[in-house]
Amino acid sequence: MNKKLLLVICILFAITIQSQTLKLEEIMKGNAFIGVSPENERWSLDGKKVYFDWNPNNELGNSTYFWKNGLSKPELVSPTEAVFSKLDFKKTANPDLYYYIDKGRLFSYSLKSKTSKKLYQQSSPIANLQMGAVPGILYFRQNENLFQFNTNEGSIIQITNFRKGKSDEKASNKESFLKSQQEELFQFVRDQEALKKWNLAKSKTTKSDFPKPYYYGKNTFGSLKVDPKGNFATFRLIEDSERKSEKMELFITADGYNQIEDTKEKVSVDNLLATKFGIYNIAKDSVYFVNFSSLSHIQDVPKYFETYEKSKTAEKKNKLIVVQEPIYNESGSYAISEIRSQDNKDRWIVSLNLENGTFQELDHQHDEAWIGGPGIPSNSYGRGTLGFLGDNETVYFQSEETGYSHLYSYNLKSKKKTQLTKGNWEVRNVTLAKDKKSFYLTTTTTHPGNRNFYKLDLTNPVLQPILTKDGAHEVSLSPDESTLLVRYSYKNKPWELYVAPNKKNTNLNQITTTTTESFKGYSWREPEVITFKAQDGTPVNARLYKPESANANKAAILFVHGAGYLQNAHNYWSTYHREYMFHNMLVDLGYTVLDIDYRGSDGYGRDFRTGIYRFMGGKDLTDQIDGKKYLVENYGIDPSKVGIYGGSYGGFITLMGMLTTPKEFASGAALRSVTDWAHYNHGYTGNILNFPETDPDAYKKSSPIYFANNLEGDLLMLHGMVDDNVEYKDIVRLSQRFIELGKKKWSLSSFPVEAHGFKETYSWVDEYSRILNLFNDTLLEK
Repeated sequence: MNKKLLLVICILFAITIQSQTLKLEEIMKGNAFIGVSPENERWSLDGKKVYFDWNPNNELGNSTYFWKNGLSKPELVSPTEAVFSKLDFKKTANPDLYYYIDKGRLFSYSLKSKTSKKLYQQSSPIANLQMGAVPGILYFRQNENLFQFNTNEGSIIQITNFRKGKSDEKASNKESFLKSQQEELFQFVRDQEALKKWNLAKSKTTKSDFPKPYYYGKNTFGSLKVDPKGNFATFRLIEDSERKSEKMELFITADGYNQIEDTKEKVSVDNLLATKFGIYNIAKDSVYFVNFSSLSHIQDVPKYFETYEKSKTAEKKNKLIVVQEPIYNESGSYAISEIRSQDNKDRWIVSLNLENGTFQELDHQHDEAWIGGPGIPSNSYGRGTLGFLGDNETVYFQSEETGYSHLYSYNLKSKKKTQLTKGNWEVRNVTLAKDKKSFYLTTTTTHPGNRNFYKLDLTNPVLQPILTKDGAHEVSLSPDESTLLVRYSYKNKPWELYVAPNKKNTNLNQITTTTTESFKGYSWREPEVITFKAQDGTPVNARLYKPESANANKAAILFVHGAGYLQNAHNYWSTYHREYMFHNMLVDLGYTVLDIDYRGSDGYGRDFRTGIYRFMGGKDLTDQIDGKKYLVENYGIDPSKVGIYGGSYGGFITLMGMLTTPKEFASGAALRSVTDWAHYNHGYTGNILNFPETDPDAYKKSSPIYFANNLEGDLLMLHGMVDDNVEYKDIVRLSQRFIELGKKKWSLSSFPVEAHGFKETYSWVDEYSRILNLFNDTLLEK
């Protein structure tokens, strides 16, 4: 009998003696096999109920459930209550009174009587409800303009008058040959023009309190917000630009005809557009713009420019920036805003003087790679943690100044900046307590793979532990902050909901049970989170799945998670739950599996986060090779029997491994892979590799398509044909390179109805059966 066939039969026999045999057809159902975890958990306004979205009966979608003290298990709510539980209620000084918008209509709500009252409804919906500093004054946006609603008097006043395009007056003043000729030839035309001018002059002598129209041309208008006192409205204009989008063809359609869709804009310096931060002075009925050219370092040239000859003659100029909507203190006496450079290497926090249209710089953060980290989005148009403490003069925010994202405060009067948390760990989430003198923080204090929950009192800034056991805690505080609603998971235990009293080292009380009998029928492994040293001395974490010694086949598979900036070697339930189950199946077959949080991954601080700057496929790939070395030296793995696989960024690393280090991996499976970064999304790629026009070397050394000639091992590529994230064209272009180069040890599996994240179970089964066959055929003894 064939030795390989005998080995597989023995392994399969060993699997069947467990409590359950794992089958691809079952585990690739994902949540339908595991059970759908509760999500979108929230409290009722009175704090007596918790709501969450759940699907315990494996229906076509989630429904809303509730739980309260006294119930043995959650119950389904009515469709009306489900909608009501998801509304964004705005508090008032009156603890009984709330306001909210539902389907573009304005309502008030009484907590005591539990009744709603419709206050405003028109055919044009309203949005962006804001509470004014004066009780009873509300603001909302309708048709790109702001309105003031005085609930005390029942009056509604339009306070801005923004309009797209150019004014009729400007349009009529445009000179042309025909217009001049008409005026020259016809007295009637001259008389009509004179009458028009007379009427206009007459109208200007009569003052109106209705705001004058402000025309913003073809620019994109947005971020409209009023200050709490109702004196100023701020807005953003983005210059008009015709930018080219990628096209994607859909082949499987309802009517049988192919369709073409626009998807994304490719990375390019041309996508950096000038923006303006405008102020509308309501009392003076005037618009003006803030000049931010005096921001520190706004003309600094990135260091990577120095590697190119043309940088020596480049003219210095202000960086293009994006100004976020202001944050106001309760009284509206201070306005704070976050500003980003569009190359995302600088972040400023400023105090705005809306009356004068000026600013004062409070803090500047610079990163030669790119600004990011927990509480600090990597998107230059995103806003990070920023708010006011209860004294109305102290701002809090997060910064990676020390190399890890921590919480800081800045007093606007004393100009004193204070670091509130310290250590080689990250603050993951910040909630200001009701007293506005303390915080609730989610951190990685005990381990990078944990999400712990603490209270931090500013009068005694020592972390008070509330939830610190291994795993992840996602916490929602009850309205009175007496009780915690916690979504918790562990490595081999999916997310469930719990409640607990808000006290030091509290205990959780489970209120949902999600997992199916099929899932519970197998003894799921608790992968060990190990640490190995990379070749540059950096500690790297990974999840290790290892077989029993008697079952080990001396082969190993490296799994590469996607997204780049994502963590998977942690102590809680993975978003890669199908892969987690697949890894259990591989271990049953005798494989050792290593899932590495390579350079660029989330959870390990700034230096780890930016370790891939200007070279994707550099340290992130050598971390994989160092992981392989660790397995060879510590677990008896045969170095010639190691495979690698992953999707998206993981597929990219798989390609780089197979093409730039062809001796390291016997085989690889690359799913939905980027093959050429010049064809990927703008914001994500521009952070890491700058722009193809300004840093072409970074793109060339980071793109697998340039290394296609090096292929030696067996490569399987798998890609959805309607992927609007990593275009199907990516894998087609690489395939053409292989064909032209005469390469034979590759294959491409296409999935006609799948996008970037597969949806259909039959696609998952087909995909992973091909991956399993690849590794069985190339890594096991023949």
